[in-house]
Amino acid sequence: MNENPKVPSEDFNTNKAAISRIRALRKKGDTPEIIADKILKGDRVALSRGITLIESRNQAHQEMARTVIEKCIGKEQRSVRLGITGVPGVGKSTFIEQLGKLLIAKAHKVAVLAVDPSSGISGGSILGDKTRMQQLVQENDAFIRPSPAGDSLGGVARKTRESIILCEAAGYDVIIIETVGVGQSETAVHSMVDFFLLLKLAGAGDELQGIKRGIMEMADGIVINKADGNNIKKAQSARIEFKRALHLFPPKENGWTPEVLTASALNNEGLPQVWELIEQYVSRNRENGWISKHRIQQNKQWVLQTIDEQLKLRFYQNPGIKAALEQQLQLVEENKTSPVTAAHYLLDLRH
Repeated sequence: MNENPKVPSEDFNTNKAAISRIRALRKKGDTPEIIADKILKGDRVALSRGITLIESRNQAHQEMARTVIEKCIGKEQRSVRLGITGVPGVGKSTFIEQLGKLLIAKAHKVAVLAVDPSSGISGGSILGDKTRMQQLVQENDAFIRPSPAGDSLGGVARKTRESIILCEAAGYDVIIIETVGVGQSETAVHSMVDFFLLLKLAGAGDELQGIKRGIMEMADGIVINKADGNNIKKAQSARIEFKRALHLFPPKENGWTPEVLTASALNNEGLPQVWELIEQYVSRNRENGWISKHRIQQNKQWVLQTIDEQLKLRFYQNPGIKAALEQQLQLVEENKTSPVTAAHYLLDLRH
């Protein structure tokens, strides 16, 4: 999480593209109501524009985005929200592409919200998921939206929740949220999905890294990826180790017992079994009301997170705060005041 007290700004590499899309939107004369109507009709261009408005920090764009969201919320289908995480190099993009193709073959519409890591130095991000998922991006029933992580918690895009609402309103019934697999991204993604899938590697020291109370307790399923070639035996051994580790943790509130599977996304092996597990989970927890209850709790958390975000944004955008902040930082640098005293001074200016 970025603790830099400066006013947050959009990622440099994507700023020009975002401005270009907004200008194109204005030229077409599309109002928020028109954009929402097009989204509800499954228009992918309108969906992209809606998400662009959501991600913008411009106040006028945010107001437009709120209108679009209000028109779309409650229109979502019986969707499956799937979070997928894992360390860099575990094969998330290949896994998601193969899973997406499998789901489309089963008549599903798949939206992938992939968060790309942003540089802490330049602020730029690669936004390369459309390049990595070359086959999936060509599917008519697939929508892939890479977003820069920016300064948001652990690499989860600031407005991923709102983007999920728009994707569901556009008719996508499987929403996949891919994280960068670093920091606290797992916690953030877990708070907005129905099923949380953890991808692991075998033979790379990842077994010990994976047996951590936090991440293991959050996972609804674990897949040992890259179980192919000389790595098959190692993957089977890792599967046994993870299954043993899962028995050390208390049962989940919904009574679900996480499974550990092996797969090779590269060879397209094991993915039908992974989806079967997810379907089993969703079916069971829809019947017992867990998913509905869980989403209500997630929406409440969404309210609190939005308040936190807006308070922070309005604080740093206050002209008086901007001027006083530079003064206080200078005093801290000169050891004339403590960081705690400086912070309380700035907070008191708001009253």
